[in-house]
Amino acid sequence: MRLIINCIAKQMTSMFLFIGVILYCMKCTSPDMYTTDATVIAKGETLFQNNCSACHNFKKSVIGPSLGGLTATMPAAWIRQFILNPQKMIESKEERAVQLFEKYKLYMPSFEGILQPEDIEAILAYMNTFPSVSVLATNPALGDTLSDPIPTKIPMSDITLRLEYVATAPPTADKPPVARINKMRVMPGKSKRLFLQELRGTLYELKQGTLIPYLTIRDYQQHFIDQPGHGTGFGSLAFHPDFERNGLFYTTHTEDPKTSPPADFHFEPTIPVKVRWVLTEWKLLDPNAKTFQGTHRELMRVDMVTQIHGVQEIAFNPLAQPNDADYGMLYVGIGDGGSVGEGITHLVQSKNTIWGTIIRIDPRGNNSKNGKYGVPKDNPFAGDSAPNVVKEVWARGFRNPNRFVWDTKGDGKMLATDIGQHGIEELNQVLPGQNYGWAEREGTFIIDKQGDLHHLYERSTDDNLQEFTYPVLQYDHDEGNAISCGYVYYGKNMPALYGKYIFGDIVNGRVFYATAKELELGKQATIQEIKLEDTEGKEIILTKLTNYNKVDLRFGLDGDGEMYLFTKTDGKIYQIQAARNNNTQQ
Repeated sequence: MRLIINCIAKQMTSMFLFIGVILYCMKCTSPDMYTTDATVIAKGETLFQNNCSACHNFKKSVIGPSLGGLTATMPAAWIRQFILNPQKMIESKEERAVQLFEKYKLYMPSFEGILQPEDIEAILAYMNTFPSVSVLATNPALGDTLSDPIPTKIPMSDITLRLEYVATAPPTADKPPVARINKMRVMPGKSKRLFLQELRGTLYELKQGTLIPYLTIRDYQQHFIDQPGHGTGFGSLAFHPDFERNGLFYTTHTEDPKTSPPADFHFEPTIPVKVRWVLTEWKLLDPNAKTFQGTHRELMRVDMVTQIHGVQEIAFNPLAQPNDADYGMLYVGIGDGGSVGEGITHLVQSKNTIWGTIIRIDPRGNNSKNGKYGVPKDNPFAGDSAPNVVKEVWARGFRNPNRFVWDTKGDGKMLATDIGQHGIEELNQVLPGQNYGWAEREGTFIIDKQGDLHHLYERSTDDNLQEFTYPVLQYDHDEGNAISCGYVYYGKNMPALYGKYIFGDIVNGRVFYATAKELELGKQATIQEIKLEDTEGKEIILTKLTNYNKVDLRFGLDGDGEMYLFTKTDGKIYQIQAARNNNTQQ
């Protein structure tokens, strides 16, 4: 009997050990057992759209790789770790992380302290509903893909710029970017009052090293949102050229489409709307007032497929005189809204849509479809009799016409930066009616708009038949990741750079220049890099100065034509005080 009991005990022990091993294995592999709970997946979708969709989708590689099928090919632990701190994994030489960085040439931001463990689990559950990639990586009909579209590297010039600290913007977040200072503008008039616009909703006046609140958008716009970032919020600012008399200025901002009034420019109801951009006219009761006091009215509303590439630039031609046809005409840059990255390609390049264009309107007119602004009769498509033509369009074929400026003392040309997808950053000379190629071209190269947007191809010899207008300046992603528009410099502090177009890269903070006279159609101007130093002569590298791998570099110009540089990552503002050339102070 005892023998039987001992045998049974041994068998039970073995069974318990077996069950223990199974439970242990289940515990080891459970991170890859993603929940199918609909509530959790819905939460994950919201988190993904707010935090990840600007760079990733599940159809094709865009700014970052396609995530379709990732949960089936990579361990959940790896994905979690990469979401939390990708830079740490890259620096630790983790093989796949390094491969991704070398391929996409861009650090993904860390979400440590931003996303909680349950948030990441919800995102993974949502990602797991996309098991595979459905788009071919390459298009053999276009030839071989280009691993290095522009092999020639940008050389370092013999010019060094000296930066002098001016101010730090009030922080609006605990983590970078701590202050999303985005654009500097001078109020027209003798006072030369200097203003900075912050994407999270405040317009400041910069006065004696202090940023003084002038207007807070959300105080007047109840549907205003500045989330989920990536360009959303208070987008741009422009003072009317006759501001001293009429007290008018203009802004753009984003709203939640679920609660705000419908758009003037919208797409098919089957396409989701992520944000709604609004163009507003503001009228001051007293143009000399210390803070805004007055009225405002809406001019137009534009829907966007995602939160990126919105209505981020508005400007008046500073060279236009009161008797000129261009005087008081407002130029508005409207991006593709991330539509091409989502596989929605018919919204760009068409004369019947407003996305991916620079439009030109008369904000004081009323012959638009909504009766709130005018469509100038000299716009290139104003005389087109086709029923659906968007007559506001001045030029088209842009991905993200993030900024535009005019060469004020040269030949007066209009210059617009177009932030690229994953290959080319470009500067275009903007002419009425021209097509700048997106999403069939990126820079001077072919891109497959239906395929993987990570790849570029050489143009064929008969490409001129396509009638695209190509950039006057471009660089590839070996040099930087997003072009930051600057100005053609005509101030006094930097004679070595007089007549040069000074610009940079938003991400890595490198500063460049090109000679304005070389910015010609049919050519790409030579680019040179500029060194930076502080007031003590110590070299500055902006990624080290900000202690962050995304500098978020922007440029500004004051009323005397002198340049400023500011870094959204840490909210710091600097004035460029001098240029040193060949060890000689200029």
